[in-house]
Amino acid sequence: MTVDDTTSGAGAQPPEGSSSGVSGPPNSSSSASRASSSPGTASGAAAVHPPHHEVDHTVEPTDDPLAIRLEQLILGADRRYTPFQAARTAGVSMELASRFWRAMGFADIGQAKALTEADVLALRRLAGLVEAGLLSEPMAVQVARSTGQTTARLAEWQIDSFLEGLTEPPEPGMTRTEVTYPLVELLLPELEEFLVYVWRRQLAAATGRVVQAADDEEMVDRRLAVGFADLVGFTRLTRRLEEEELGELVEAFETTCADLVAAHGGRLIKTLGDEVLYAADDAGTAAEIALRLIETMTDDESMPALRVGIAFGTVTTRMGDVFGTTVNLASRLTSIAPKDAVLVDGAFAEELVRTGDAPASEAEAAEAAAAAEKEGEEPPSYRFALQPMWQRPVRGLGVVEPWLMSRRGG
Repeated sequence: MTVDDTTSGAGAQPPEGSSSGVSGPPNSSSSASRASSSPGTASGAAAVHPPHHEVDHTVEPTDDPLAIRLEQLILGADRRYTPFQAARTAGVSMELASRFWRAMGFADIGQAKALTEADVLALRRLAGLVEAGLLSEPMAVQVARSTGQTTARLAEWQIDSFLEGLTEPPEPGMTRTEVTYPLVELLLPELEEFLVYVWRRQLAAATGRVVQAADDEEMVDRRLAVGFADLVGFTRLTRRLEEEELGELVEAFETTCADLVAAHGGRLIKTLGDEVLYAADDAGTAAEIALRLIETMTDDESMPALRVGIAFGTVTTRMGDVFGTTVNLASRLTSIAPKDAVLVDGAFAEELVRTGDAPASEAEAAEAAAAAEKEGEEPPSYRFALQPMWQRPVRGLGVVEPWLMSRRGG
């Protein structure tokens, strides 16, 4: 989807039959599915097609009475505007409005009257932040995109896994239609309050990490420990398990990982079905999470074996994700790690030694223990053990020397 440059002014009417504005969702075959992602619903609106792109002018938001009632309940407003009218009322060019809608992931509905006062207000707010100099235009688009992507996934999950189960008719003779509306009416304010609460807590935590950075460069490019945890033999499992069983396994894996990462002070960056990516500010935290994951999965007979790769170094953060050579190295280490084991890079091993979480070698640990005993002192206590592995070439990163990390008693 790209912006139609012929409608760049907020006050210029589009030509007769113009397709500029927001159109229906791709691959939509029913009016009900169009409603779920049109800007008049919880999803919103998107971008204008270029002049030479064919647009299906029959695409319209649904006229289903229940869908419209639910839409009005969730949005708290009636449909009033076409995309062009909404942009003009907000005092925003159609081009910029389309960029915002596209960034938020809203589907194109042509020039149907499907937008509300809330859509107008959202445009004014984003444009106002740009006009006031608080955000640049690219940054405002990025804010729209990150918010849209995150909330879209949340909304899909809530509908697929939450509301779908709860809207089963509780009594014979009742339809799902009769159950859905009052249920949404009860849940909506509670879920909204909870969403804002969690977002504020996460924002406070993220802000705290940024302001504690050593310098301005560290606010974006920071030194972190990055770990991948990967289920072994997942491709074979997909052929053997039924779809429902596979979905339950993936959900259990992601839930277990999310809980352990959060409980031990890490941050879950993203889940990829059979793999999770997490980060931690220090090597000791990342190491503890990795071993806890291995130990927990090993104790669960329903779970396949797990392997983990961790690297330590400079990481670029963007829109909640992490990028860079350190992330690539952690991914490569995971692919060569033995099952139920953790492989780390040299920088990570050095960091564990520097912080006293692991000895440089077992010989050094023995010497330190003997010296402490001679002085009548407690010997050093190390949490982790490191075993150097054979150097090997890693695709795209040259030759690396991985270390096998394990838990160490005493």
